[in-house]
Amino acid sequence: MSRGERALVLKPAFKFVPSGNPEAALAEAVGLAQAIDLKTVAAAILNIAKPVPATLFGKGQVEEWANRITAEKIALAVVDHALSPVQQRNLEQAWKCKVIDRTGLILEIFGERARTREGQLQVELAALDYQKSRLVRSWTHLERQRGGFGFLGGPGESQLEMDRRLIDERMVKLKDELKKVRRTRSLQREARQRAEHPTVALVGYTNAGKSSLFNRLTGADVLAKNMLFATLDPSMRGIKLPGGREAILSDTVGFISDLPTHLIEAFRATLEEVQLADLILHVRDITHPETRVQKAAVMAVLSELGIDADDERLIEVLNKIDLAPSTERRNLRDFAARASWDAAHVPKNLKDVRTEASGGTVAVSAVTGEGIDELLALLASKLAANRETYDIALPLSDGAALAWLYGHGKIVKKRDTKTGMHIKVELDPADYGRFQSRFGRPVKGSHAKR
Repeated sequence: MSRGERALVLKPAFKFVPSGNPEAALAEAVGLAQAIDLKTVAAAILNIAKPVPATLFGKGQVEEWANRITAEKIALAVVDHALSPVQQRNLEQAWKCKVIDRTGLILEIFGERARTREGQLQVELAALDYQKSRLVRSWTHLERQRGGFGFLGGPGESQLEMDRRLIDERMVKLKDELKKVRRTRSLQREARQRAEHPTVALVGYTNAGKSSLFNRLTGADVLAKNMLFATLDPSMRGIKLPGGREAILSDTVGFISDLPTHLIEAFRATLEEVQLADLILHVRDITHPETRVQKAAVMAVLSELGIDADDERLIEVLNKIDLAPSTERRNLRDFAARASWDAAHVPKNLKDVRTEASGGTVAVSAVTGEGIDELLALLASKLAANRETYDIALPLSDGAALAWLYGHGKIVKKRDTKTGMHIKVELDPADYGRFQSRFGRPVKGSHAKR
């Protein structure tokens, strides 16, 4: 792929299939193309009454765009829909240019952006799975000198057919490498669970502002751009909550509608951080015209991970309120504060933000900091709500255990005797488990009052 390559983006709109807002979908597809520096010289929605098995589009549409592709010297056509290998090949022959579908484009972005070893392995595995049925592509990505997977480059129809055996062998090796990486991640996760702090995971649609919120909460400098899939590899930092309690905040890859099945499977290990998190922040771009559709796409992926809308760990963060008019911004803040919905006072275009998350809602701007204090207070409150009271007996000499309890819980009462300390402390059950794992052997007489 060449930077600035001239590209065409086409969004099929099927007559008898509900497809939401095709204009917004087309804009998203153009954004995906721009995310890898393609120069979009034309973009259009093509209405399709009945898909043509050979080319997806009708004969007249194929011929019309063939003429325009030639006239405007377009080198790449992006079809924002899944194409069968046959459709892809036929369109390339008709248009005399490279053709790539939505899945291939997303994989290309992921291949170019992944930085960690795990991310690179996961994306390559997904790309190979996708390519197995597309033997019109050449075997180039194993020797690539840049990111990406060569979907957009190569010598066109003169490419050699992929060798399926080489793909299978490479996939076996990648899966073995992933097992080792995941084993290491699992050990690191267990260490955090034993000795450190509760975890809070950020999830949301791509470009919803997760990385900006991550930076605002942690003071980190993670790449945050107004660009789809600016973040692909997970980041973790510590945050301090009101009352002094600490937690670990985890940023994750953004979700997207019609996320390729290959990627859902390939990134399952990364998303395990979300499954195991103590709290999950669903960050939404509340000013986006398709915010409700984006929410549905995120919840669909979370559901596959066993996280439903009524999961009490789930908190909705209505982000980018700084972009809303002042009246709408006040309404959003009021709604979040009341945790209820008063449709009579909500602007018409924001009526689709009704939340189903049972964990709570907060309206924020990651850019200006508005609402951040309320978000931190909500996190502290949610974590504290899970606490139970434990009576713990410690030796007078065990200052390390006492310091740990002060750092992770709330000391309700402390009484010293000649033989030791008797402490009544409020702790999360998970933190109590961490305490037992770390200090359990020397501690005598620990029990919980339920």
